[in-house]
Formats: sequence, structure tokens, C-alpha cells
Amino acid sequence: GWRALLLPQLNRQSLYVYGSEVAVEKECIRQLQSGVFVIHPFSLMSYYIMCMMAITFLNLIGIPMEIAFLDGHSGLAWEGFNVFSDTLFLIDVALNFRMGIITDDAELQEAILDIKRIRVSYLRTWFIPDVIAAFPIGYILLFAQDLQYNNDDNPSKTNRMMRILMFVRILSLIRLARVSRLVRFFNEVEKVSNANLEVVRLFFRILSLFMMIFLLCHWNGCIQYFVPMLEEFPSDCWVRKENLMNATVIVKYSWGVFRALSQMIALSYGSMDAPTYVEMWIVMVSMVSGCLMYTVLVANATAMIVNVDPAAKEYKSKMSRLEHYMTFMKLPPELQLRINNYYQARYGGKWFDEKDVMDTVSSALKEQILTVMCSRLLRNVPIFQNRDENFINVVLQYLEYEVYQEGDVIVRQHVPGDRMFFIDHGQVLVEADSFERELCDGDFFGTCVLTKGKHLATVKALTDCQCFSLSWDDLQKALEGFPDVKKD
Repeated sequence: GWRALLLPQLNRQSLYVYGSEVAVEKECIRQLQSGVFVIHPFSLMSYYIMCMMAITFLNLIGIPMEIAFLDGHSGLAWEGFNVFSDTLFLIDVALNFRMGIITDDAELQEAILDIKRIRVSYLRTWFIPDVIAAFPIGYILLFAQDLQYNNDDNPSKTNRMMRILMFVRILSLIRLARVSRLVRFFNEVEKVSNANLEVVRLFFRILSLFMMIFLLCHWNGCIQYFVPMLEEFPSDCWVRKENLMNATVIVKYSWGVFRALSQMIALSYGSMDAPTYVEMWIVMVSMVSGCLMYTVLVANATAMIVNVDPAAKEYKSKMSRLEHYMTFMKLPPELQLRINNYYQARYGGKWFDEKDVMDTVSSALKEQILTVMCSRLLRNVPIFQNRDENFINVVLQYLEYEVYQEGDVIVRQHVPGDRMFFIDHGQVLVEADSFERELCDGDFFGTCVLTKGKHLATVKALTDCQCFSLSWDDLQKALEGFPDVKKD
């Protein structure tokens, strides 16, 4: 039913975080067992975030335009959009108390779905800015305009209502606080996007930067016209000098943005023609904001170039050399595709040497890393249950990480067994003469290695599988220091 919309969806993002379809299904079960109304971060919420981001951006464009140029004649469509936006932002504040949070804890690998923790986190972070941004100015404007319509016959009341309307329109600038929501939406979209694709994350950063620059120029252009309007267009203001009093909104806006950009990028247009102190301050603010914009743009561009993921760079370099090798060896396209898919599944777009990483950390850290990664897998095997912790730690050091693609035969029936496998993520099919069985996350196979016997079944990967293996030789090395375990 409708509760399925709140559950994590099976897509590239959720598979990247949880590792396999089985793990995603377990996450769905965990949320259902919680029995509360909570929206999972990897549900269809990403589409909701993008929709809210678009509405927020339209608000940040339309609100200054309405205040500066429309003079209360925005039309029914825009008033309806204002009321709709205010309603949506109020609903959004309420929904944020029920939206799961993506945790940065790599060990937990799960979303925070506890209502109390969500509430405390939201109240400490974005609640106050969200409430300010959601202030229902649209409803107040409708109410004020309705009062003005009813008092049109009374001149004194009409003038008073005009002043109230102007105050409310200026007060509606408070809705520009929704720019904080835009920043937050960008952060949330980046989180629920495929974190493995550095290009996607870079795209969102560049897009957010240019949207902020556009909004700065847009607001500045509106202010250029808005301030003379507040002064009731004095005879020496730039609006009268350019004969824009009866011009269309598009012409007025174009001139305002042109003046703003000229001042921000130091072309000096309009800066020497500022007869009033107010316009002089506008020019100075424009110049300073332009310098800040230029500084931020250069700083971000430099940071993006310098801080591009080195692991992703190395991966691309390795893949480029691999492509040249496969082309030179004239490998079939199907085999080339499988090799590319293997590297993607094995390294996830980032090249790193696990052995080198393990060699550079202390023995205590190495033990903790291996315990986090593999300890739970060993505990599922009867022969490793209730064993000395020191023995388990020694065995962990001999485990080898392996990746198999869908359709790969991992072991064959009647072949001597030299390794035992522990499934971290993925599904395999065990096929014997008399039975078939599927294994998934946390299961193991290949116990014939304990007796150096032959495999009794063929094991084939049904999905991409991430496994750890333990060879017979390494097991014997681990047992050398524990004669009691070896005797058992």
C-alpha cells in the first residue's frame, strides 16, 4: 500500500550503501518492524527533495520580482502560487520531523529512523531557519488585499491599507530565508545521489554555485529598481533618466540587472551616475558583492580542481591502461564488458591497494578494521563459534577479499577444495545432484577445506558477490599457535 512509498527503493544509491538486494530488503523489514510513520532517506523522498528545490528556486526568483516590479498587481496565478508555496513549506516543516537521517557512520550502514533522534537533530539544526522561511506571508497578503477591496470607498482607510500592504510586501522579503532551504536541499540531494560517482557530486556543487551567483545578480537587479520605487522615483533617479516610468516589467528588469552586473564586474556603468546617497550605497554594495562573488567563484573552481578524488583519478588511469591492453589483445567485446564490470564491482570507481593500507596502520587498528569487516561472518560458522578471541583475530588476518560477477562459477562439484568462502554481500546458487539452495549475506560454503575433501556441489553467483575466502594453507598457519583448537 501507501507505506511502500516510505520504504527504501532498490536502486544504485541504496545498493551502494547497503551492498546487496538482500541488505536493502532487510532495511525495509527493519523500517516496517519499527511500526512508526517515518520516511526513509532512500525512499522516493529524493523526488520530493528535487520538487521542493525547484519550488524554492522559483520563490527566490519571483519574490523580489513581485516586490520590485509588480507593485501589487501580480495576478491571481502568482498569488495562488504564493499560497501554495507557503502551504507546502509549512507541511515540509512538519514532515521533517518524520524524515529519516542518513548517518555518516560507515560501521552502522543504516539510516536513523528513531523519531526522538530525528526530532532532536532537526530542532538543533534547521528547525528555526525553516520556520522563518515558512512564515505564511501569502495568506497575510490575501487577507490585506481583501480588506483593501472592502475599504475602497473610504479614502483614509484606503491610504492606511496601502501603507500596510507595502509593509507586508517588504516583510515578505523574509521568505528569502528560503535560500537556506535551497542550500540544504542541495546537500540532501548530494547525499542521496550515488556517492560513488564523483562526477555527479561535482555536478551538484557546480550547479549550486552557479545558482547562487544567479540569485545574487537577480536580487541585485531587483534592488536597483526597488530602492528608487521606495523613494517614489525622485526626479534625479536613474529610472527617470532612462525614461523607464512607463516601460514594461521586462525592460525595467533588464535595465536593473544590466546596472547590477556592470557594477558587480567593475565596468563602471552607472557608478559615476549616482546623485543620491542611497544610490551611492547601492553601487558600493554591488561592487563589494561582485568582488565577493568573483572570489568565491575562483576559490571554488580552484578547490574543485585540486580536491578531485585522487582514488577516482587513479581508477580512471588504471582503467585507461586496461582499455588499451584489451584493445591491443583484441579481446571480444563481451569479455571486455565483463572485465569492466568486474573492476567497477571490485573497486567501486576508486582505486586503492588494501594490502598497502593494512601495512601502513598499526596492528591494533588493523585488528579493529578486520573485526568490523569480517568478524560477524566468521561467527556464523559453527567451527568458529565460542572460540578464543585471539584465534579469531589471527584467522581474520588471513582472509582474502574477492568479487564475483553474476554467472561466475565460484567452485565446481567434485573438485578438491582449497578455500572456504564467506558471503559479505550477494546471492549464490548451490547446485548438487540431489538439491539446489540459495545462499546470501552472512552465509558460507566450502567447508570441505577443513578435511581437504572435494566440493559436493557447484556454486554459481546469482548477483555480484563480495566474499572473503580462507585457504587451507592459511588455516593451518592460524592453527599452529592454537593446538587445542586444532585438536577439536
